[in-house]
Amino acid sequence: MSPGSAPKGAAGLRADDVPPPEHPKGAKALAGGLAGWVDDRTGTARPTSYLLKKVFPDHWSFMLGEIAMFSLVILLITGTFLTFWFVPSAGQVIYNGSYVPLKGIPMSEAFRSTVDISFDVRGGLIMRQLHHWAALLFTVSITVHMFRVFFTGAFRKPREINWVIGTILSLLAINEGFTGYSLPDDLLSGTGLRAAEGFIQSVPVVGSYMAYFVFGGAFPGEAIIPRLFTVHVLLLPAVIIGLFTAHIVLVAVHKHTQYPGPGKTNDNVVGYPFMPVYLAKSGGFFFIVFGITALMAALVTINPIWMYGPYDPTAGTAGSQPDWYMGFADGALRLFPGFTEFHLFGFTLSLNVFIPSLIVMPLLYTIAGAYPFIESWVTGDKREHHLLDRPRNAPTRTGLGVMAISFYLILFIAAGDDLIAIKLGLSINQIVRTLQVMLIVVPPLAYWVTKRICMSLQRRDRDLVLHGHESGRIVRTAEGSFFEVHEPLPEPERWALVQHETLTPLRLTARVDANGVERKSTRRERLRAKVSSFYFTDGVQSVTPAELTAAHHDGSAREAIETGQDGSDSGSGDQEWVGQLHGGAEERPETDAYASHDDGADPASAP
Repeated sequence: MSPGSAPKGAAGLRADDVPPPEHPKGAKALAGGLAGWVDDRTGTARPTSYLLKKVFPDHWSFMLGEIAMFSLVILLITGTFLTFWFVPSAGQVIYNGSYVPLKGIPMSEAFRSTVDISFDVRGGLIMRQLHHWAALLFTVSITVHMFRVFFTGAFRKPREINWVIGTILSLLAINEGFTGYSLPDDLLSGTGLRAAEGFIQSVPVVGSYMAYFVFGGAFPGEAIIPRLFTVHVLLLPAVIIGLFTAHIVLVAVHKHTQYPGPGKTNDNVVGYPFMPVYLAKSGGFFFIVFGITALMAALVTINPIWMYGPYDPTAGTAGSQPDWYMGFADGALRLFPGFTEFHLFGFTLSLNVFIPSLIVMPLLYTIAGAYPFIESWVTGDKREHHLLDRPRNAPTRTGLGVMAISFYLILFIAAGDDLIAIKLGLSINQIVRTLQVMLIVVPPLAYWVTKRICMSLQRRDRDLVLHGHESGRIVRTAEGSFFEVHEPLPEPERWALVQHETLTPLRLTARVDANGVERKSTRRERLRAKVSSFYFTDGVQSVTPAELTAAHHDGSAREAIETGQDGSDSGSGDQEWVGQLHGGAEERPETDAYASHDDGADPASAP
């Protein structure tokens, strides 16, 4: 047999067989075997594969939630470090540490251990400052993230539960921050605890008993610091981590929302897979957040308790302020009218303290948590929404959000009314009266102005879709008239302006049924119709395909299109101007003398 001939028989039948792939060896084999062993016993391969292939959209505003998550990680790391040296005890000792100005001063063990962490523990001060700055960043990022979710309508079905979880997380973050900065037992935090004890005592009838129970006796007592430590280190972190985990799981289950655009629908997500793209980007972003937080901690001092000194009930300072996230509650306390304190059946009802300190905060967060269900009831919309709204396309919702923010800001400003009076030389009584009036007048005004701005922006978008961008090119027609040529929008840009739907107010059903019997509408139906009218009466309709087509025509042709008639038989070969969309530029025939010539030919030479 010649060397070039094909083998015969059984050898010839297996000549084209591909040898089986070699099994991995070494580290790959070990990793694969371990993964198979774990999957056989836990069944984690499928959910892990699902997570790694999960697609996340790419937009800067989605990073706000990541900042909150990364700040929580920093808090857990630095908080663990601090617990190694912090002593949660109110027992009195004499300070004899390295900070000379405090030597020989009696103080609690909590305060002494905090000073020791700041000056005697290697890296202790930077850890304390990292912890405090991360706490502030955690709270503010949750707040701003909630603003983004609210204004874009990301709370709609199926994400109502996630919105409620986020609302609870925001409230817990505030309380976690309060318990945290109360632990050092310095003069500032002690003043805050004294105020908290007064808030508890303002509860009608049982307030004094509740204060004794919380503080373990008369204020300040020695039980409150250990109790706050337990709540701050064990109870609240466990709840926050649990809710945060549930929040992330629901995000994965519901799939991530995305901003509208070409190719983006309620049935898909346009973005990058979690592995490797999104994981790499998130990892890099974590180090950016950690680096900025570390930079602030290294360069900007926060909560220097050694300057305040240990807490002394007889040395409360004027001008003391809580951390910023407690400012609105402090402001509500200062603006609430004092005439709401009165005597009844031998009891003093201090409603001027009880309502703003213990009712306002839970009430505001309850309203915020219930808003998705309120809007769903008003609109009657039970569909799933995975595309976000542009805030301008929901003017009532956006107006309500700005109204809430203005209400919050006025309360926040009121928390510093005494400092404003001192620095500006004004009467504190006049400042309080002015802020009380503003609290009633400014939020409705902010709502009205914001809604009108949103509607104006909608009308501008509508005009932009119908008439395009101005080109700056002026054209004179054969009849001697002038107009500016407008360029049509690119389809991706136009899609973002027309893809939304405009809801209309709900109508009450007919008062008379098919048999002529008058139908009695329920009070709930009438209320729903009124609220729906409040939401949607002034809505600006988005541009429809018929309107866009009609805008390309003039006169009878436009009227025919708008009425649904066929106007295609109007003179197709004439040279007259047949429309004014984009200045009529798109309606000119190619042979027109005023048409643009990209090839540089002389217009006069056109055939």
